[in-house]
Amino acid sequence: MDKRVYLATRDLMFRSKLGAVAAGAGAETVRDADACDLAVLDAEAPDALTRIRGLVARGIPVLAYGAHVRADLLRAAREAGAVAVPNSQVETALRELLA
Repeated sequence: MDKRVYLATRDLMFRSKLGAVAAGAGAETVRDADACDLAVLDAEAPDALTRIRGLVARGIPVLAYGAHVRADLLRAAREAGAVAVPNSQVETALRELLA
């Protein structure tokens, strides 16, 4: 069964890149966080930590990403239960999580 990936990003170009990574790994992107096997979230979104905690509590793995200069946000995302990486590493991390 293919994995279903929820992509929560405000940047449409970045969403396109991540969608291509997911498709290349045989995964399907979905629009419903409740219907996913993996969620990818922008750690800089205003509600990111709340969303991460909620998804993790339901057993859904979360990959969070953000600017490398916002180490505080990436650390907080990790503490909330996500795998958190800088923007430059999110494509690689997504490939690894989908492998």
